[in-house]
Amino acid sequence: MSTSERRPAARIDDAAEDDQPPTDPPPTARGSWWRKLHILDWIALGLLLIGCLCVLSGALPVADARASIVRLVPLLLFLGSVIILAELTAAAEVFDVIATRLSIIGRGRYPLLFLLCVTLASITTIALNLDTTAVLLTPVILALAAALNISPLPLAMTTVWLSNTASLLLPVSNLTNLLAADRVALSPSQFAGQMWAPQLASIIVTAACLWIWYWRRGRRGGQLRYELPQRRVPADRPLFVVAAAACLVFVIGILVGVPIGIASSISAGVLLIAFLVRNRSRLGLRLIPWRLLVFVIGLFLVIDTLGKHGLGDLIQSVVGADDGALGAARAAGAGAGLSNLVNNLPAYVAGEAIIPPDNHLQLLALLIGTNVGPVITPWASLATLLWYERCHAAGVRVPLGRFMWTGAILAVTALAASVGVLLVAG
Repeated sequence: MSTSERRPAARIDDAAEDDQPPTDPPPTARGSWWRKLHILDWIALGLLLIGCLCVLSGALPVADARASIVRLVPLLLFLGSVIILAELTAAAEVFDVIATRLSIIGRGRYPLLFLLCVTLASITTIALNLDTTAVLLTPVILALAAALNISPLPLAMTTVWLSNTASLLLPVSNLTNLLAADRVALSPSQFAGQMWAPQLASIIVTAACLWIWYWRRGRRGGQLRYELPQRRVPADRPLFVVAAAACLVFVIGILVGVPIGIASSISAGVLLIAFLVRNRSRLGLRLIPWRLLVFVIGLFLVIDTLGKHGLGDLIQSVVGADDGALGAARAAGAGAGLSNLVNNLPAYVAGEAIIPPDNHLQLLALLIGTNVGPVITPWASLATLLWYERCHAAGVRVPLGRFMWTGAILAVTALAASVGVLLVAG
């Protein structure tokens, strides 16, 4: 479905129009490579450069930088392989087929379509991680909106909100979860046992906010029903089956205790071989998520440096050291607030560094704050940045003011519900 066939989209703030990258010069022109970089590429490269300068200047000791990189290696392996797995799964049309079939199951009824979209976004985030939802499910959902001739705004907001608030259940759902599970020494099944109730509460609150502000009849343009699309059949059924099986094996693997980097690498490797045999044109260096990997490395180096120069003391004064209800509430609030000021990944890393090792309840509350809370500002999480990029490329504009005030209400209510359930369950 071409962009020109989509309905006119809601618009974002006028300033957002200015971040369109310049027109690429001819391939032979000097400096053409850097002209092709997106603003998010520059952010990632800038963070890495700043992080390297911190090490070279002595602001971050080499030993500390080395320790951070060593800790990151299995996480980077997972991130790289799971994004490749997700990209090839999308190329095999797994997400498209699921989305179309869900819309047919919806029978033209908006409430049922709403529940199906919430379920799809939640499952994708939980099983494959929030960045996968932002990068791959967003264009699928937008294409679905165009196919159904409905407003893309409700579906786009469903994707971005649930890519954050549905990322609590499994270690693979969010990079912060991987760090927290390692810190408290929980297996994937044990981690899910701790977080299933807060995750359910977060999804329920998110669904309620989505319906009130984006999906109910007055917000979606007054339409009573939507037209059913044609049933979609994958162009290459063997690839479709292999991709679906690879995702299933990946999820089962992490649930039974296979190291996440190994599980994602094996699943991605199997799918790479399938594409090598069936559709080699979809393979290439573009599959490697270099921007995400560079962003994570640079971010860790910068936050480690700030932690050496006063950031930890500031957060310590806000979070405290109480592992009870008050300490959990303070940790969750600080995590959410700092996430929306900078980004949820450095917010978690900085908070984790000052929470006492035995304060598991307080650490999990911090995790909830940095997962559920970053829905107010567009830069609060990498998933939201990636979602914005995909929406911008598709010509979909979201009013920034509405995005922020509805996100603020969601952050407060979902955070209160999730942390409350954590305290009761704990």
